Amino acid sequence: MANAVFTTSESSAYDDHPEFQYHFPKTYLNQAREAVGDWILYYEPRRLRGANDRSGRQAYFAVAKVIGIERDPNRDDHFYARMAGYLELDRPVAFREGAHYWESLLRRADGETNKGAFGRAVRLIPREEFDAIVQASLSTLPDPWEQHTDPMLPIAGINDHDDQPPDYGPRPLIQRLETRKFRDFAFRRHVRKAYDNTCAITGLRLINGGGRPEVQAAHIWPVEHDGPDTVRNGLALTGTAHWMFDRGLISVDDSYRIIVASSGVPDDLVRLMRPDRMLRLPETEAHRPHPQFLRWHRENRFKG
Repeated sequence: MANAVFTTSESSAYDDHPEFQYHFPKTYLNQAREAVGDWILYYEPRRLRGANDRSGRQAYFAVAKVIGIERDPNRDDHFYARMAGYLELDRPVAFREGAHYWESLLRRADGETNKGAFGRAVRLIPREEFDAIVQASLSTLPDPWEQHTDPMLPIAGINDHDDQPPDYGPRPLIQRLETRKFRDFAFRRHVRKAYDNTCAITGLRLINGGGRPEVQAAHIWPVEHDGPDTVRNGLALTGTAHWMFDRGLISVDDSYRIIVASSGVPDDLVRLMRPDRMLRLPETEAHRPHPQFLRWHRENRFKG
């Protein structure tokens, strides 16, 4: 097993779905096989939609675990890495910060970028460098309500939302990535941030006296049914909207229109929704709900 870096973007020409699969040519088969059973970093390149589009972040933005390699049934010289455990980093980490390269492979002896190594879409990375990148992404300051320094902040309210950051002490980083409490906390933080602490269904933005947002982070495709912990599988919802969504009383179509079950939804609850019945979306397009996850909810939860 070995850690690796997989290069991908929303506009990739390959059949990538980072939460579930990574598509690559035979050139990288040996490196991908070495990574089976271990964790990788996803990296977004500078060029996204052709040679003239250089708006990419050039940063590591997520982690995932390689659980297997399969041959592409339609292209003999291509393969799929099957992925699990996808999780966005707290902040994207640029491949270079000043003169420091997070991957030693990318730095030439003269201090310049090794363009040959940089051009490899799949490359192995030493465990200590993998750990350093992930740790750097997680070294964000706690939000005010996570610090528990406000004596007026109701402890019961905190516990109900479980907003306190997990305390792992010296626990190895990989164990943290696989721990449910750590993943729930990270998912909640990422979804709230993407939606600016505002409910996607009602448009309400409620902040309590301690500064804690009342909006919750809901999985569209639930974790108990193998849904991933990615922002685009999440919605920021008030408690009432979350309850309605989980019970299939409301759902969302592929155009982000809120749809309501034909029965069982009180008029008072319907009036809480945004007047145009359109989902309030994150500004960042990559954070918006993915059609595959919305379809799962409509087919498996929505009462129609």
